Amino acid sequence: MEFREVVRRRRMVRRFGPEPVAAEVVDRLLEHAVRAPSAGFTQGWSFLVLDTAVDRERFWAATTPSASARDMSAWLDGMRTAPVLVVVLASKAAYLGRYAEPDKGWTDQEEARWPVPYWHVDAGMASLLMLQTAVDEGLGACFFGIGAGERPAFAAEFGVPPQWEPTGVVAVGHPAAGGAAGSPSRRRRRALDDVVHRGSW
Repeated sequence: MEFREVVRRRRMVRRFGPEPVAAEVVDRLLEHAVRAPSAGFTQGWSFLVLDTAVDRERFWAATTPSASARDMSAWLDGMRTAPVLVVVLASKAAYLGRYAEPDKGWTDQEEARWPVPYWHVDAGMASLLMLQTAVDEGLGACFFGIGAGERPAFAAEFGVPPQWEPTGVVAVGHPAAGGAAGSPSRRRRRALDDVVHRGSW
């Protein structure tokens, strides 16, 4: 598929068919993810692959809020059909340590030096490469987060070391009809003229 077509077709899929995702396709998602750029070539990411029914159920049990201000039942009903979940995690410590190395010129690991948390930026770019790879493979995918209140239960359930924090999750599978309507069904895509500023604001 042409790259421009991959970009044009990418959307968040919220319901999946029963067909499994081939192991070699999951491997390609991950091989592409680690080609993402990372500050200082830190590569401070990790990927937790959940592709068995047992592991996926453990994930949903640990991360589904007991109460929510909005009705999430339609979203959960669709998302729980995904045959593969890839939790993308980032390590702030890896970046602070990398930039205290001699070639970077800092001698401490002061987080205040960072204008934004690049560990999550880089993990987000790796996630986007997985989303695009899914399209290229004829699959659907959706990126979503783990709520702050559910993160401790997630970490405990899967033995995630304390230096790793989830940036989000990429759900992958064969697209199926239905699923919760996303924000694009309620909002228009902003025109380029609304978001691009050339030379000055």
